[in-house]
Amino acid sequence: MPYELLIMDKLVCIVGTNASGKSDLAIKLAKKYDAAIVSADSRQVYKGLDLGSGKVTCEEMQGVDHYLLDLAEPNEFFSLAHYQKLAYEAIDSQIAHGRKAFLCGGTGLYVNAVVDGYDLTGEEPDLKLRRQIEEKSLEELISIIRENAPGLLQQLDIKNKRRVERAAEKALSADKGDHVNRPRYETLLIGVTWPREVLYERIRERLDRRLSIGMIEEVAHLRENGATDDFLYRLGLEYRYILMYLLGEFESYDQFYNKLFMEIRHLAKEQMTWFRKRRDINWVDMSGDVMGECCSLIDAFYEGTVFNRRIKL
Repeated sequence: MPYELLIMDKLVCIVGTNASGKSDLAIKLAKKYDAAIVSADSRQVYKGLDLGSGKVTCEEMQGVDHYLLDLAEPNEFFSLAHYQKLAYEAIDSQIAHGRKAFLCGGTGLYVNAVVDGYDLTGEEPDLKLRRQIEEKSLEELISIIRENAPGLLQQLDIKNKRRVERAAEKALSADKGDHVNRPRYETLLIGVTWPREVLYERIRERLDRRLSIGMIEEVAHLRENGATDDFLYRLGLEYRYILMYLLGEFESYDQFYNKLFMEIRHLAKEQMTWFRKRRDINWVDMSGDVMGECCSLIDAFYEGTVFNRRIKL
């Protein structure tokens, strides 16, 4: 029976929590393998969100090409489908020119959309419906899902209100069907990790450094130049709590700082929980010989060949 062999292009993905050092590692590896870096960060797509999102500076890039940074203006809607389309274009362009592409970031949904090849319609959400949903309690949201699309409750983290909100939105929308993923690349996923207490100390040091060089001033500047409070609040973490601090919603700077630090720690835990669900991530200990371990994985990945066979009848 005749068939054609389709060789999938290869993509290296470097993932991890905030303050894990994944961006620095990706840059070192990209320099070694002559690769470009495609960002997988939902806040770094916005212009002007630099310190708060941990966006790498031109100096930190060390000459490595970075893509999917500074794509949208504050207040603009930027969908997962739009991200996936631009990520595909950036990755395919590098491969077409004989270079490698490394996907790097901590937004699990962005990573999965590219790695797993989510079937996305590209349709923009009903923003009126989304606002209505965000005003409801967790109990009300779960009731909506149970009544309209109970299957969505399976494997749903009901403690994560934002994910419950998206599930409720899907339950009330016309699109309730299951889509078939179509992976576009053969992927190697590398996850970076630290002992918990070491990671927490790195988070504190990173927070202190960014506050000292103007992260609060960055948020004030964004507001002065048209970024709405609603937009900043929805970004979460640094942008949400600095906004609240500027609005006088904390009794003191220390109260603001402690709350923000705890929330960033909580996000790191959520990110690890998200990534741990994937069984195909190769975890490397950042306190060990991380470059040696990563290079061994990448060398073996590029030397091997996996075929995706499509049968022609």
